[in-house]
Amino acid sequence: MALWGGRFSQAADSRFKQFNDSLRFDYRLAEQDITGSIAWSKALVSVGVLTQAEQQQIEAALSDLAVQVNESPQQILGSDAEDIHSWVESQLIQRVGDLGKKLHTGRSRNDQVATDLKLWCKKEGLSLLGQLDMLQQKLVRLAREHQHTVLPGYTHLQRAQPVTFGHWCLAYVEMFERDYSRLTDALDRLDSCPLGSGALAGTAYPMDRQKLAQMLGFHQATRNSLDSVSDRDHVVELIACASLSMLHLSRMSEDLIFYNSGESAFLELSDQVTSGSSLMPQKKNPDALELIRGKAGRVYGALSGIMMTLKALPLAYNKDMQEDKEGLFDALDTWGQCLSMAELVLHDMKVNKQTTEEAAKGGYSNATELADYLVSKGIPFREAHHIVGIAVVYAIEKGVPLEALTLDEFQTLAPEIEEDVYPNLSLKSTLEKRSALGGVAPQQIEFALNEAEKRLYSRDIPGLYVRSARMTDLDGIAELVNYWSDAGENLPRPRRELTKSIGEFAVTEQAGRITGCASLYLYDTGLAEIRSLGVNPEFQRGGQGKALVEFMIEKAHGMALEKVFVLTRVPEFFMKLGFSPTSKTFLPEKVMKDCDVCPRQHACDEVALEYLIPYQRSLIYKQRVA
Repeated sequence: MALWGGRFSQAADSRFKQFNDSLRFDYRLAEQDITGSIAWSKALVSVGVLTQAEQQQIEAALSDLAVQVNESPQQILGSDAEDIHSWVESQLIQRVGDLGKKLHTGRSRNDQVATDLKLWCKKEGLSLLGQLDMLQQKLVRLAREHQHTVLPGYTHLQRAQPVTFGHWCLAYVEMFERDYSRLTDALDRLDSCPLGSGALAGTAYPMDRQKLAQMLGFHQATRNSLDSVSDRDHVVELIACASLSMLHLSRMSEDLIFYNSGESAFLELSDQVTSGSSLMPQKKNPDALELIRGKAGRVYGALSGIMMTLKALPLAYNKDMQEDKEGLFDALDTWGQCLSMAELVLHDMKVNKQTTEEAAKGGYSNATELADYLVSKGIPFREAHHIVGIAVVYAIEKGVPLEALTLDEFQTLAPEIEEDVYPNLSLKSTLEKRSALGGVAPQQIEFALNEAEKRLYSRDIPGLYVRSARMTDLDGIAELVNYWSDAGENLPRPRRELTKSIGEFAVTEQAGRITGCASLYLYDTGLAEIRSLGVNPEFQRGGQGKALVEFMIEKAHGMALEKVFVLTRVPEFFMKLGFSPTSKTFLPEKVMKDCDVCPRQHACDEVALEYLIPYQRSLIYKQRVA
């Protein structure tokens, strides 16, 4: 049943329904709609619309629905619901009956969809930040590997001056750094929550919108209800970020396509990212790069489309705004796929160092060095430029490089030229002279590499935070637990056990991904253990293990526990966080429960450590003083 059917005496024409319905694409907002609905149910408790018991019943049903959706999102498409909001509400009503009909009290689909879309944008944007970061890291590693590999630099697609392949890589690091910065800024600007703005004039229920915003992970609530439901700046900004980054990806692709061509042969792309010809067996085509270059166009089209849609819309919500999602979804999907593919292309690429160096020697790329040499002999640059031009023509006629001209030939052009001209024309000298900041001199490339490595290493990707686990995190937790179990660092835990103990877990989330987990297991005696601590290897050394342990200590403090313990092979890590060595003999429950079935029980190398909860420490101290 449609959410708005009461006003109408006739059913909608099936053709209009098909034209009007958005479930076929906005089903992707299911997770966000459920998350927003749970937060709204809690807000309704604060204004007396729901009791605590009713809210808990609604939240349990929605959490169960979230697990179902997470397992098979495509199942939603089998429904004839108008949109994802209708689908979630109907599913809730099926589970809790008429109680589910209370949930929409004080809420409009206008602020609901605006909130869902912002939540989706936040999650997707953080994931894209992570992908930009990984591509930059790959380029920096490649630059480090090839910091001394000479490469001809080009202007107008003609050889100009020698650079290095490392310098080329670092140029794109800078481009993607600007993309990273723009995306970070865009995410910062969209970090306000429209929920509670109603259809356009605000909600009639006096709830704390700031608290509601923070509950959903937003920095603040939006300030104006009309703007809140009408604002799609974040859609435009994110597609604009994608468009400019796709431009950079396309330029990089074009460079690599040219470098890979038979005419250049500077590098060879992996078989994993190339294809062959159906007719010509010798062909190895750079399809991955050509597709990146081609897909830039569809992202630009999405940007034009959303701007044309919004340019003349009056306040507040209009159905035209339903057109915001398909272009956004496609643009950000495409951007993410291209970032991932660009990283894959760079992964197993072979640079032909000898070929690039020989090419750098050709094309008279040292002509500027000869002009600078003449300037050092007192000849004005414009005159020197003219003399070198004549020298290049002469060398071309002879079919030799500049450095192959004899001293007599040089002196015919300019008597000031002496024997010391030749060292100035070498590739080594040409590179070393570009020693100003940002140049290709070896010391400058080393400096640039060090700065890039420090910047990437110390980068704190926005959105890294620790939180209690949800059922939708189950796959990510299982993956981490299994990984570290296979590595022999943690005990295995069956999925059924993880499902039952999801409430014990906390996770770290970075770039939209579950990147770490830990659980706090409580024994019958009140003894608590931090278990299943693990961080995704790709995201290690970012403070996530420390954050998870501190989260568990705070959780234990809130439960009024006296202490927590761990069994670990890295005691130094925990001791830095305030843990102290203890004896396993004080941990009988642990020994009976897990150690008896542990394959290493007879050769155990784990150390027992305990942490006294700060509040309990103060009590102990006071008792001792008394």
